[in-house]
Amino acid sequence: MTDVPPPGSNPPAGAGAIPSLPISTALAAALRQTLQALPERPRRIAVAFSGGADSAMLAVHAAAVAPLLGIEVMLFHVHHGLQAQADEWAQCGQVLAARLALPLIEARVHVEPASGKGIEAAARDARYAALARLAGEHGVNHILLAHHSNDQAETVLLRLLRGTGLSGMAAMAPVTQRGGVTYLRPWLERDRSEILQAADDVEAAIGWRAVQDPTNADPRYTRAALRELLAPVLDARWSGWRGIVARHARHMAEAAEILDEVAREDFAGLDPSADGASFSLQAWRALSPARQAQVLRYWLQRNGARMPTDARMADLLRQLRGLHSLGHDRQLRVEQAGHVVRCHRGRVWVERRGQADL
Repeated sequence: MTDVPPPGSNPPAGAGAIPSLPISTALAAALRQTLQALPERPRRIAVAFSGGADSAMLAVHAAAVAPLLGIEVMLFHVHHGLQAQADEWAQCGQVLAARLALPLIEARVHVEPASGKGIEAAARDARYAALARLAGEHGVNHILLAHHSNDQAETVLLRLLRGTGLSGMAAMAPVTQRGGVTYLRPWLERDRSEILQAADDVEAAIGWRAVQDPTNADPRYTRAALRELLAPVLDARWSGWRGIVARHARHMAEAAEILDEVAREDFAGLDPSADGASFSLQAWRALSPARQAQVLRYWLQRNGARMPTDARMADLLRQLRGLHSLGHDRQLRVEQAGHVVRCHRGRVWVERRGQADL
């Protein structure tokens, strides 16, 4: 650990000097590497800040590292209102933000489980929507997320238990795009023990303690159930399982990238329309069954359609394989989460539901 004075504006008149904070060399290096790898260095960046140990330490390290690269830092806090302590957590975050001389901007959201989704998924969607809104309001294109290797391992296990496909098994990527925002996860390769040690060192230095979300240990919630019930068993039998699972995710990401490249090349050979919304049914049928399915997934994703379940994908494949090659059988109409797949004159089309009805 090294002591780095947190950069930023001077404390307000009458306030004491902001003390230097202990910084983890390894965590700081990982963050610096992520920022330096960006194609274009941003003028400003935000940290998605909950007040928990992970995001708090990311805020501490961003405050030390980013300004050295000429990048301003701000904190975005999403107030879900799901816990009685939510107001206290926001106040606790303001205390750390003041210590770091960083602006903290709060967004309040109302979370209701959407159709087919639980409260966890609904809260996650609301959080990302709020972060995107804050980013637009404050001229931020990049947001730092504090996910670590333990989170990655849990995500892979959860997706495995849900029967996800290859791309899903790749779990979280270091850099992702969502809602016009680039999300960066600089600590995906770091173990949470490093982050907790950094949090302990900061607490010892300035007395600030990260908040504890009780849902993180409540087995009524899916991820907490894995963490509290399954992880201890795995820890006892395979102490290094998190690293193994995270490595598996990297391998799956590489495999998914290769398959995506193959699908892109296959799609280019299907006489696609200029906008990519349609392709030749006859050319598609010349592919092997596995590549037919893969290029369909690529095509749907490219056009913004949600991935169908295995059962719906099997039904779509069956119908496409059974259609007349010239498209005389025009009864094909498959609705998929706001999109419609149809066939007309030997071409397969995907359109948003309203467009398809015109």
